[in-house]
Amino acid sequence: MRVAAIGSAVGLCEYGLIIRTMMGETMPQATRWLAWSTLLLAGTAQAQGIDQQVETFVRPLANALSALVFFKVEMFGQPVPLIVLWLAVAATFFTFYLGFVNIRGLGLALRHVRGDFHDPEAGGEISHFQAVSTAISGTVGIGNIGGVAVAIVVGGPGAAFWLILAGFLSMSTKLVECTLGVKYRRYNADGSVSGGPMYYLEHYLSSRGMPRCGKALGGFYAIALVIGCLGIGNMFQSNQAYVQFVIITGGEQSFFDDKGWLFGLMIAAAVALVVIGGIQSIARVASRLVPFMGVLYILCALIIIGMSIEHLPGALRLIIDNAFSLQSATGGILGAMIVGFQRALFSNEAGIGSASIAHSAVRTNEPASEGLVSLLEPFIDTVVICTLSSLVIVTTAYPNELMEQGLEGIALTSASFAHHFSWAPYPLAVAALLFAFSTTIAWSYYGLKGWTYLFGEGALMKTLFNTIFCAFVALGCMIQLTAVLEFSDAMVFLIAVPNILGLYFYAPEVKREVADYMARLRAAERS
Repeated sequence: MRVAAIGSAVGLCEYGLIIRTMMGETMPQATRWLAWSTLLLAGTAQAQGIDQQVETFVRPLANALSALVFFKVEMFGQPVPLIVLWLAVAATFFTFYLGFVNIRGLGLALRHVRGDFHDPEAGGEISHFQAVSTAISGTVGIGNIGGVAVAIVVGGPGAAFWLILAGFLSMSTKLVECTLGVKYRRYNADGSVSGGPMYYLEHYLSSRGMPRCGKALGGFYAIALVIGCLGIGNMFQSNQAYVQFVIITGGEQSFFDDKGWLFGLMIAAAVALVVIGGIQSIARVASRLVPFMGVLYILCALIIIGMSIEHLPGALRLIIDNAFSLQSATGGILGAMIVGFQRALFSNEAGIGSASIAHSAVRTNEPASEGLVSLLEPFIDTVVICTLSSLVIVTTAYPNELMEQGLEGIALTSASFAHHFSWAPYPLAVAALLFAFSTTIAWSYYGLKGWTYLFGEGALMKTLFNTIFCAFVALGCMIQLTAVLEFSDAMVFLIAVPNILGLYFYAPEVKREVADYMARLRAAERS
């Protein structure tokens, strides 16, 4: 349903009464946010065809920025997006430079999450487990379900191998940016903390006599982050949640099929109830939601793979052979590699720096400890979940010729799950809905920290941002703003350029930090 359709309904409300009610001191803050969001939506709805107007205005900007950020060069006859090459080279460099810390540190990461090194007196707001849960909730999403299918359709089964390898290498990039996020975070007057690329990029330049350049670079990152959070971290997620909800409630016969505005307001209210408590509330929800949705999806995937176990050896051979095939319809080794790396890096967002914002809130005095914990994020997001998605598709779609039906994205994944059980797409849809919701609440925190970097940590500024964020959640279910989503997507990946540069400059410092911390842990355990 178009946003204009809700205009007449909301227009029946008496705006003055809404405003007076919202200004009441006794009104709960979450309700006030939702009321402001409703009023904002009502005002927006008065303009007929607002989505077409926005599309017309933003489309040239989106096209120009996308062409710049995702510019492709030819390598061995294959088009390679430079941003993918930028992220892949960084992931490879950090893996070797840090001595394969993504293997050496994995056991310590699990022990930190388990609470073996918990320090109740340390600064911060949330536990290691809550921090990594929040970060995972921001990256595990539709891309882990539908994006893998896209990679396999475009790059062939071999793309799955390169996708997994890219996830493994990305673990090292995450460690660097999350270690820096904690080390250069700031403590606010209310006891909260703020960290992320805005702060460590600013510090690097400021400490070298360029404070204005540091502030400008931090501000650029923050602006891009806010724009990105309202697009791919907000409207896209709520839209996907709405689509999945309609599917599991009857499709075209669903009560919500033409009531995107109603579902939008409902999910906006749910988001408001979570984000009102800040990172502690978001982390509590994420630490419960992420394990639940992760286990749900993993169990469903394992059951489907188990039902096709006779095809598993052949599927593994197909993936390996295709990954190193010199001749294939998908462009051979390089084609499969490019597609696999692209989907993995777009999925786990290593190098963008957004996850370091959540990790910065951890309760620790050892920056390297959270860097180690962050290794688990790409491991779970890409190595585990994307691997299972790949095996579901290759063990069912290829032997049963589902690929011949022309299915793509989440439709192919859904058909693969439905091959053995006709009802399998329903838990898949539930998982997709939960993925979308969890991504939204995580990105609300990322966007908020970008906003407060620009406008300060005042309560009024936080309330204003959360109001806007909730309004955009509802809008995502009502109008199609493709250009806005493309623009925000490009902005998010544009900030990977300065962030990766900063990681290179900080690399020796991070290497010393991690080596010293791991040496002290080993010495303490020997004594």
